[in-house]
Amino acid sequence: MSEDTLGACERALGYQFKNRERLHKALIHSSNKITEGISNERMEFLGDSVLGMLVAECLFKEYPDYTEGRLTKIKSVVVSRPILAKCASKLGLERFIMVGPGLEIKTLPETVVANAFEAVIAAIYIDGGLEAARRFIIANLEQEIEIVISDRHEKNYKSLLQQLVQRKEGITPVYHVISEKGPDHAKQFCVATVIGERVSDSAWGANKKAAEQVAAEKTYKHLLLIYGTKDE
Repeated sequence: MSEDTLGACERALGYQFKNRERLHKALIHSSNKITEGISNERMEFLGDSVLGMLVAECLFKEYPDYTEGRLTKIKSVVVSRPILAKCASKLGLERFIMVGPGLEIKTLPETVVANAFEAVIAAIYIDGGLEAARRFIIANLEQEIEIVISDRHEKNYKSLLQQLVQRKEGITPVYHVISEKGPDHAKQFCVATVIGERVSDSAWGANKKAAEQVAAEKTYKHLLLIYGTKDE
């Protein structure tokens, strides 16, 4: 790969390498026979660990009230293959990945692009240290974290339940708080789904909105079994 191409990649990434060979190696896919025996697989392994640790650190610091379970769920979505491929594509990273003749740059598999993104993280970490890797990850994943936090990546089960019940029974589900616990600064709520005259599933949550979503999810999945309707 020419110095001009590596320079263009650096500009796309927003990071200038002290040693461009690290970037070069991060961009070599195992299918590339020109550089036989050299690929970005080892760097991908390291990058995956650096990414996971720094995303976990970010979530731990920024969301001190979130439980371990919720943090784990958010992290698993943020570092998932589709999101990493999406971030890589925003940078135009696929233009620089060195692949073999069986692959085309314009239609690279999601896995190849996501793995290259992780390898680049490793290259930045090796070249510039943890802080450089942290800046790169936050710059590229901060918006995705916000999307996940706002639950835009998940199904809105209240909406799904409403559509299902209205279609099947012609009525609209409502939600009632049936119990509360904890001090005022950390109160939890138990909310039940009510459909017509019957009380359906209930769930606890750190706030009423969260409890309603979980109760709606439980009721929705329960009713799918009763109605025999496939989850869409």
